[in-house]
Amino acid sequence: MTSLLILGIETSCDETATALYDSEKGLISHKVFSQIDLHKQYGGVVPELASRDHVKKLLPMVDHLINETGKSINDLDAIAYTAGPGLSGALLVGSVMANGLAFSLGIPSVPIHHMEAHLLAPLLEQDSANMPFIALLVSGGHTLLIKVESKGDYEIIGQTLDDAAGEAFDKGAKLLGLAYPGGPEISRLAESGSQGAFTFPRPLSKDKKNLDFSFSGLKTSLMYRVNQLKLDELFTDQCRADLAFAYEEAIVDSLVEKTHRAVKKINVDSVIIAGGVGANKKLRSKMLETFHKKSVEVIFPSLEFCTDNAAMIALTGSYRFQQGIHNENYQITVNPRWSIDKIYEEINANG
Repeated sequence: MTSLLILGIETSCDETATALYDSEKGLISHKVFSQIDLHKQYGGVVPELASRDHVKKLLPMVDHLINETGKSINDLDAIAYTAGPGLSGALLVGSVMANGLAFSLGIPSVPIHHMEAHLLAPLLEQDSANMPFIALLVSGGHTLLIKVESKGDYEIIGQTLDDAAGEAFDKGAKLLGLAYPGGPEISRLAESGSQGAFTFPRPLSKDKKNLDFSFSGLKTSLMYRVNQLKLDELFTDQCRADLAFAYEEAIVDSLVEKTHRAVKKINVDSVIIAGGVGANKKLRSKMLETFHKKSVEVIFPSLEFCTDNAAMIALTGSYRFQQGIHNENYQITVNPRWSIDKIYEEINANG
């Protein structure tokens, strides 16, 4: 089969990213520009500012990527872009860019589901995973347990009923007086914390058949504990570190326990952990420790492919394009709430 060159574009939230992927040679190059410094002062992502920065950064990044790799824009066979889920304005920036450029070149555009791309991100570095497998997709906006029968065949078997794990980290960090994004900040502070100084609940842990997550009660528990410690004038630096340790441990334990239940229920021998929270060191360590005893393979993407990136978009675009799935009419449509188990329904409706 002739090698295909795919340009990937990612603008679902607060990272502007581009990538070139060759269907035979693999990833050629990828670039990510993070807006963390832009949003840090607000304690979270401001959608309008995110969209404006994507408009400013995206085209120069595409030009730089093409020139740096010694390719020509005319070498492209297709352009893959994130069509959802995500922030509607941010998604529209990528969709307009991808479809406009694809139309001008007379090549297909390929709408990609952001979370499917996270799920497939480990395949940037290895050929395959044993299917079926369980995927834990865990990020600032999503916490999902997915049964993966094959590429494109996904069943949600567990999900958060309120806050996502990454959102819980961000809210917890704010309560502890830490900067955005909260996950890395809590992990850093937790390294100075003590085991057993505090304990927090593991929501939905009693029902052994339940595979859903809940983190809002955990955040509320932290809020009450912080408020009381402040009233008692005990909210010291060491106290904050101990709270961070216990809070991170509660989130990680919930993720590990529900994933373990899913593996046992579905009876698979492979697990993929993907999404921004997948970079958490304690989560990686506990997942490996738990499943090593069960002879279950645990697969993580490299840290650079855990957070939002266009390499995973281009990779998924390559698969989709080879399946004949693309945006035939260059429609500029996005779906901020696109469910991963309805990928083909959405593509067929808009394609």
